[in-house]
Amino acid sequence: MQRNLTFFLLLFVSMAYAQKRPLDHSVYDTWESIGSKQLSNNGQWAAFGVLQQEGDANFYFNNLINNTKKVVPRAELSRFSTDSKYAAFLIKPLFKETRAAKIKKKKADEMPKDSLGILNLSNMALTKVARVKSFKLPENGNAFLAYLLEKPQDTSKKVKAAEGSKKDAADFAAEDDKEDSKAKEGTDLIFKNLVTGTERSFKFVTEYAFSKNGKQLAIVCSGSKKDKSAPTGVFLLNTEKGSLKNLVSKKGNYKNLVFDEDGEHLVFLGESSPEKAEIKDFSIYYNSLTLDTAQVLVEKDFPGMPSKWAVSGDGKLTFSKDGDKLFFGIAPVKKAKDTTLVEFEHAKLDVWGYKDDYLQPLQLKNAEREAKRSYLTFIDIFNSDPKIVPLTDLKLPDASIVNEGNSKFVLASTDFGNRIASQWTGSTIRDYYLVDVKTGARKKVIEGLSGYAMASPGGNYILYFDKKTSNWYTYNVLTTKVTHLNNGLNIKFAEEDNDVPDDPAAYGVAGWTEEDKNVLIYDRYDIWSFSPDGKSAAKNITNGSGRQSGITFRYQSTDPEARFISKKGEVWLASFNNNTKENGFYRANISDNKNPQLVVMAPFKYSALVKAKDAERYIYDKGSYTASPNVFVSTDLKTETKLSNTNPQQQNYNWGTAELVKWTTPKGFKSEGILYKPENFDPNKKYPMIVYFYEKLSDGLYSYNAPAPTPSRLNIPFFVSNGYLVFAPDISYETGHPGKSAIEYINSGVESLKKNAWVDGNKIGIQGQSWGGYQVAYLITQTNMYAAAWAGAPVANMTSAYGGIRWESGMNRQFQYEKTQSRIGATLWEKPDLYIENSPLFALPKVNTPLVIMANDADGAVPWYQGIEMFTGLRRLGKPVWMLNYNNEAHNLVLRQNRKDIQIREQQFFDYYLKGAKAPVWMVGGIPATEKGKTWGFELTDEKP
Repeated sequence: MQRNLTFFLLLFVSMAYAQKRPLDHSVYDTWESIGSKQLSNNGQWAAFGVLQQEGDANFYFNNLINNTKKVVPRAELSRFSTDSKYAAFLIKPLFKETRAAKIKKKKADEMPKDSLGILNLSNMALTKVARVKSFKLPENGNAFLAYLLEKPQDTSKKVKAAEGSKKDAADFAAEDDKEDSKAKEGTDLIFKNLVTGTERSFKFVTEYAFSKNGKQLAIVCSGSKKDKSAPTGVFLLNTEKGSLKNLVSKKGNYKNLVFDEDGEHLVFLGESSPEKAEIKDFSIYYNSLTLDTAQVLVEKDFPGMPSKWAVSGDGKLTFSKDGDKLFFGIAPVKKAKDTTLVEFEHAKLDVWGYKDDYLQPLQLKNAEREAKRSYLTFIDIFNSDPKIVPLTDLKLPDASIVNEGNSKFVLASTDFGNRIASQWTGSTIRDYYLVDVKTGARKKVIEGLSGYAMASPGGNYILYFDKKTSNWYTYNVLTTKVTHLNNGLNIKFAEEDNDVPDDPAAYGVAGWTEEDKNVLIYDRYDIWSFSPDGKSAAKNITNGSGRQSGITFRYQSTDPEARFISKKGEVWLASFNNNTKENGFYRANISDNKNPQLVVMAPFKYSALVKAKDAERYIYDKGSYTASPNVFVSTDLKTETKLSNTNPQQQNYNWGTAELVKWTTPKGFKSEGILYKPENFDPNKKYPMIVYFYEKLSDGLYSYNAPAPTPSRLNIPFFVSNGYLVFAPDISYETGHPGKSAIEYINSGVESLKKNAWVDGNKIGIQGQSWGGYQVAYLITQTNMYAAAWAGAPVANMTSAYGGIRWESGMNRQFQYEKTQSRIGATLWEKPDLYIENSPLFALPKVNTPLVIMANDADGAVPWYQGIEMFTGLRRLGKPVWMLNYNNEAHNLVLRQNRKDIQIREQQFFDYYLKGAKAPVWMVGGIPATEKGKTWGFELTDEKP
């Protein structure tokens, strides 16, 4: 009887699997993912978005007390009011409408626009407002809302093309100038009291901002060229009394409205230079509740302003927390363009000088950012005889405000004098200074640091990590004493498994306890508490249980406003089991010496916890390879309520499983990886296998992989669903021999799996992108064990790639060979043999594996000529090779249509070589340039490539 029952159960399961179909390329667009998540302040409402890859999203509001729900199609960017009684959000246009407008090549103003949604959480009434550009709610205070409308829709049916015969180019240019002028004019702003429903509108608004307490609303009005009576300047609305002050009535450009903490003081930038003036003369305006108009606080030639410097229109305005200090940006006055020069009579060139701080490509890449760079400056706004104090300059350009601006100093740093070496180191050496905000006096506190430094929240210490020694230090601001925190500890606080020829990076800092009493620093597994003055012994606040059990603990902040980690009560610790790859959370008290207490550890991947501000309730999402991520709420994470149900269609498809596999390499190294199997896996069958790799991937055992047209990596769920095994091995590297390291780990992992009868050892493919693409290219020059290979953006020739430019960043490529991922650890002229040894190009005659290369002509990381070198070499040798160049595309594909295209080609390629399917036309005869954009060659043929 039992035997028959077992038989029927197996039969039932087999039939269920048989009814499931494999994923195809049509499933991508509607596959869902979790968007933003939030809780109302009182914890009674949860809001979250469910997105589609290409389509219309939904936003959900759940009452966690009475289980009422509201679904708002296409909503996003939701905010709850402070009193938890309202929610506001933008509603996107229908995807099909936006698509249709793009097809018709409509202008930006003619495209479908967002709407505003206002949800009354008491009665679930939804109000919609069409064509809304943005909205804001105050951080605290009453339930007020302000929203800015788009320009009214142009209902006229004038079409320039139809009038072309009546207009010349000058007419069109004049119309374009009018359009530009309109674009500078503001639109209607609506201020709404959500409780009473009363509204007030303001015309031609370009900027607006609430004070933190919501009692004040600052508004900038552009005025109108057509309506001379239109409001112009800056206004301040008292949201409770309804009174309105005109702070500045002069027409101009006003922006960056910033209130102090209490909402009693307001500053903003403004200029009233001629509209066509290239150089704008900005000033800082100031207003308080006791002043009827705004006063110019800082302007050109103000006391303390360096010669030929001025207030920067791109600088940030920041009040100190106590409201006494104002920080802002100044910059050298820009040189105006000489309009008398005739463009075609002058050369255009870049001059590369060997003494330049940065290479020209890096300078050009950062030119716009540098043109907008501002330099931190201070003013005491309540000084009867104020002057500004520049805190940074061209040689000391970077600074951070300390203790929310309340400190007497800022922490400034510079890499000046050390910049050229970044060409080959990839990093910089910095000096750090304390700069007195009242006098500008500078005191060097750290010299020549390779690492990073930061001020403690209370401003009593400078904490810094020295990469050269892997040590943590503090500098006592009051006593100037330097304390070596981890002195005498036999524990590493930098990456223990670092395998690049560079100094290891720190594991990081959890935070500080109240009043800068202790700093909490991570090792690989545990969290340590250090007394910053060195007077107390270091304490392992996780009691060493992390290292003992192989669990990595990391502090989980649940209060975004908290500056310190509380020593009272328990804190959350996110946890990761390095052995099982499970994730979860523990609770710990940082004041006792007890082990953290397990709350949950499970075969899932969790998002960060989001806590309700005024309630002990959390919202998060979790998923695994088999379970699509969903949203949950909980008060303790031991019991939880599931709020979403993403991708129910997944149950209709042959999905898959993910399992951890381990093996020993030929040199005796222990390694691990992930093996993905089809859901209907049958150990009595033989399966083709694709090996996909990029450094180490096994920590992602429980990560969900949505079937999506990927930018470059293997679409794992798609291939698994279609009857492939996918193997993702971890790789560790030996300096100087990255190629041989790939052989050591990847090939040995494959050989280990080939011992299973269900692996077809003759039908194994490999796929990799970028660094993974390089390893694919290298492996096929060393072995014939792979039946097909796919290399995205591979480096084929390290000797030619070494001195090139990463055009996306403007950096030279030398650093990555000497210090980082490419792992040679020496210059080309120091060890040319290693560059040749690790370059696939020099061993192309040994290649017998069919290969597809993706090399895109706008790749900003790996020059596409690397793919060309490999393709032309293999082509000359008569080897089966194809190259895909997605025009104007980046290192990883950006355009969705290109991502979809490569999924089809990748499937067709591997299906042909690993499954014996028919070959597509593009593999057999290519696609002639004359047919480009007319045919894509996906049709299958009986011909052989």
